Amino acid sequence: MIRLYSLALLGFLLVACKQSQATLTSIQGKQINITDSIASDLSVIEYIAPYKKRIDEEMNAILAYAPESLSKSDGPYNTAIGNMMADAVLEFCDPVFFKRSGKHIDGVVLNHGGIRSVLRAGNVTMGTAYEIMPFENSIVVVEISSDEARAMFQYLKSGKAHPIANMQLILNANDDIDSALINGKPIENGKTYFIATNDYLQQGGDGMVFFTNPKTIEILDYKMRTILIDHFKKQDTIAPKRDTRFIKK
Repeated sequence: MIRLYSLALLGFLLVACKQSQATLTSIQGKQINITDSIASDLSVIEYIAPYKKRIDEEMNAILAYAPESLSKSDGPYNTAIGNMMADAVLEFCDPVFFKRSGKHIDGVVLNHGGIRSVLRAGNVTMGTAYEIMPFENSIVVVEISSDEARAMFQYLKSGKAHPIANMQLILNANDDIDSALINGKPIENGKTYFIATNDYLQQGGDGMVFFTNPKTIEILDYKMRTILIDHFKKQDTIAPKRDTRFIKK
């Protein structure tokens, strides 16, 4: 009798366990377009109103003035807006890096695709910085070898206007490198270079694999967007220029 009861209990437990193991057989969904056809919910509007007011005030705060619009498509090899961003990284990040390491940043490399909007003529606001740099990318400083520095210039010579600072790249008529300088000097064999870039590129983004295995890396915890905001706050007028940091003869 006891044996029959035990077998019955075991059978019940097995059935119970089997029933608890639900199996996903299908997924259904539908697209709901967020348009003006959806009726407003007054209670939600009233709830978020104070937060929206605070955000609007911060985003619309005027930080500087731009006499002309700036675009990453303004020219080949280097652009005014790209130069502004790379120079700002050098200006604001070098003191942070020096304080931590006792070393100076030798150069800056950002990516052309990371500039996500035009800087329009007129008032420059905090919202402008969010439009240009909506990503959460932060600046890191990588220590790379002389071979990796040469690979970096070989990559840059494709001609795309990736923002650079404290470096110069000159191509000849055949698109070969005529001159490649860091800190005003040619690359020295056996020397290492401290290059500031963003965390996306350091991880090999946009094919910049020469940053992926640095000798050292310093994470500055300084977002690219915050650097732009600090730059705008420091300047009365935003008027960067194209120059000769990357040109073709």
